[in-house]
Amino acid sequence: MNNRIPARRYKGSARSRLLTSLLVLLVLVAGGAAGGFYWLQHEFLAPGPGQTPVRIQIDQGTSVHAVLAQLARQGALANDRATALYLRIRGHRPNVHFGMYEIPAHASPAQILEMFEQGRVVLEQLTVVEGSTFADFRRELDQHPEVTHTLTGKSPTEVMAALGHPGEFPEGRFFPDTYRFAAKTTDRDILLLSYNAMQKILATAWQQRAPDLPLDTPYKALILASIVEKETGLPAERPRIAGVFVARLRKGMRLQSDPTVIYGLGQSYDGDIHTRDLVTDTPYNSYTRAGLPPTPIALPGRESVLAAVHPQETGELYFVATGNGGHHFSKTLEEHNVAVREYLEHLRTQGTGVQRPASASVKPTRTSSVAPASGVR
Repeated sequence: MNNRIPARRYKGSARSRLLTSLLVLLVLVAGGAAGGFYWLQHEFLAPGPGQTPVRIQIDQGTSVHAVLAQLARQGALANDRATALYLRIRGHRPNVHFGMYEIPAHASPAQILEMFEQGRVVLEQLTVVEGSTFADFRRELDQHPEVTHTLTGKSPTEVMAALGHPGEFPEGRFFPDTYRFAAKTTDRDILLLSYNAMQKILATAWQQRAPDLPLDTPYKALILASIVEKETGLPAERPRIAGVFVARLRKGMRLQSDPTVIYGLGQSYDGDIHTRDLVTDTPYNSYTRAGLPPTPIALPGRESVLAAVHPQETGELYFVATGNGGHHFSKTLEEHNVAVREYLEHLRTQGTGVQRPASASVKPTRTSSVAPASGVR
């Protein structure tokens, strides 16, 4: 009796076992790959190891791998290679915006890369105060450590040419505001933003101006706005003060505004206005010259611009500080002189001594009566 298995049947069984083994191996490989991918995905979405926020500066041209490696060194990323491999498998090449980023504590790789792709950079801040000058603005820019300085040392004429506005006098043409920007933004870009903001505000205000103003150009409205800005810190007073100046312009009276005198004195201003300053002629001395000064004297805010084109005309021609932060307005010189004496008496009772009133002359008979509430602010 022959018990041997036929050769053909044996060969078929061996082939079957081989195929089964290959299938099992493929399943194991596939399972391992799936498990590996699942692990990579888990790591990509899992909270990071960072215990505190971490800042990272990404410069233009820096690779994603270099950024991931730096984050790992700073403790914000557990495994930069796993993150890079996951991105490669997904075929995703993040578009990273350069700038300074602050990575929150325990941020996942997915959250971090989302920040980079959306450009959620840390914003620096610079505040330009209403009533400050263009020189003040430039000083703040030059001293800001996160601004890229391209205009330092250039003259105002050179700065305006660099901004694309050659021949324009810079004073008053920039909007005072709080500007937020990414680190390394250039001073030129910040100035352009401020310049364009002021032009937009002025153009809109001019289109909506009151009829029959004694101002024939938007620039003259800007000049008046700058004077109004320097005369009072009270928003409610601005239209009324603008109304006094508009009334004086209509009558051909000199504005007699101390802030214009101060601006004309420049570096020689010592903190007080003296009688000699009022009689020393400069292009900005509104005691010796009629009409508006040739340029703005400060950077006016929105409310002062609106006041200049919508003055509150009440027939008042004078105002003087009350000593309490506001002003007393008068239609006649006689009423104004009484207000001046009351202001001087207030100074005496406060123990400040007799000094030049903020919005009137020391001598009641003088008509130089519309000086600022507190000088240069």
